[in-house]
Amino acid sequence: MLIDSHCHLDRLKAAPDQPSLQAIIDGAKSRGVDYLLCVNVRQQGFESMREKMAQFDNVFLSSGVHPLDVQDGLNVEEIKQFATDKKVVAIGETGLDYFYAPETKTLQQQCFEQQIALAVDVNKPLIVHTRDAREDTIAMLKAGNADKVGGVLHCFTENWEMAKAAIDLGFYISVSGIVTFKNAGELRSVIRQVPQDRLLVETDSPYLAPVPHRGKENQPAYVRDVAEFVAELRGEKYEDLAHYTSENFFNLFTDAAKLIGR
Repeated sequence: MLIDSHCHLDRLKAAPDQPSLQAIIDGAKSRGVDYLLCVNVRQQGFESMREKMAQFDNVFLSSGVHPLDVQDGLNVEEIKQFATDKKVVAIGETGLDYFYAPETKTLQQQCFEQQIALAVDVNKPLIVHTRDAREDTIAMLKAGNADKVGGVLHCFTENWEMAKAAIDLGFYISVSGIVTFKNAGELRSVIRQVPQDRLLVETDSPYLAPVPHRGKENQPAYVRDVAEFVAELRGEKYEDLAHYTSENFFNLFTDAAKLIGR
């Protein structure tokens, strides 16, 4: 078993010359990817995402507002209502991104604070996006008592100090196809150090396709390439990494485990 712990299936291209969503999920299954977490980034897009994913029993959902989408506003009560859906296993994708949108820093912080509080309120883990905001991200997670619910720093690209601080809060570190890029030497050093019981793998599809698929639209099947690369990087067997990252996924996203009867 292997799990794509973070993808955006609702953002894959829909065109006559593109594979259907069913074909994409079947393609992932053929490479051993049994479960996927489809992550919400815009509040206004949740219901459409939920409708598209309704037919797939192996696709879990999250509900939240991405830091680059905070201009659209945040209705906490509506996200809380979305979170009552049995397939919603996490709050997010939320967080801070000072790299792409430093001008919305204050609004990002307000939305992040609200979503941390919501996660604690509904007892669901957080999916966190962080870019060039190391100190503020950790400080806000601590201030909001995020350790009560835990979560994941997804598509991790920061340094070991931040990874360690997140792990000490009970969070997981998720690695994407970026780890396969030529210029990702520092990230590879970090991923070698992450304890087995704190590591997840993801695609973040349709973005960031790993080597050898660079230039293509990313898809969940390619999490196999990420996992194989990371296993070799860490001097582990692929089968072992696939097993423990899957166990980690269900240990973090306990509602997903309950949903499939684990």
